[in-house]
Amino acid sequence: MGSLAALAFLALPAGAQTQADSLANPLSAFANPGERNNWHNQIERTERGHKIGNPDSETELIVLTSYTCEECGVFAREGGGAIDLALLAPGRMSLEVRPMILNTVDLTIALLAQCGDAKGFKNRHRLYLLGQDRWLPELRSAPLSQQNYWARGDRQARLSMATALDLDDMLAGRGASRTDINRCLNDEMTARAMLSMSQADREEYGLENLSMIERPHFVLNGELLQGVHDWEGLYAVLVGRFRPETER
Repeated sequence: MGSLAALAFLALPAGAQTQADSLANPLSAFANPGERNNWHNQIERTERGHKIGNPDSETELIVLTSYTCEECGVFAREGGGAIDLALLAPGRMSLEVRPMILNTVDLTIALLAQCGDAKGFKNRHRLYLLGQDRWLPELRSAPLSQQNYWARGDRQARLSMATALDLDDMLAGRGASRTDINRCLNDEMTARAMLSMSQADREEYGLENLSMIERPHFVLNGELLQGVHDWEGLYAVLVGRFRPETER
């Protein structure tokens, strides 16, 4: 992993996109939005991430996301609730979250997000994405010497980063024990596996260029959605697939 002078990634634009008028009531565009079930609470580990929803659904969406990517945080805020209610809960779609490990920060948070049982993954994942405004400023303002130390990516660097940025406190505040948190951060085998799986996704979907993946990417039924990197763009694709027949 490059030096956290490779915190050049922290110069990401802050601009959160404004939702289009069509997103004002996103549930209205989907067939039978009132139909509810509990599939959005069904979560299982996969080889490369976590799958949420009905595993037998005919529609499978993969979200490739980085925790240090601000556009990924925007997507989580804008689209997470609508996807849960309209598509995951009734079992129409499954969603697999796969972490894109671009730097040591991503690796550290990815280890924390999967620290615990699978059913709690979604809440831990959103905790860090939706809480970017809490820890990203601290990361940016850290002395360069500290950033370079964290860039090493080893156990001690991950523990130091989690403490300095209160990443461990955020998880402890959700009931995780300090023992479990430290165990997860020290898990070198899982860390190496995450790096390997992230690289496999980058190769499979042609995302070798770092600048290409500093934003969310979506794979629908095995096909990368070219040029779709936000909720507005994904919404248009999903509406085209799930809009009631009479409105197409």
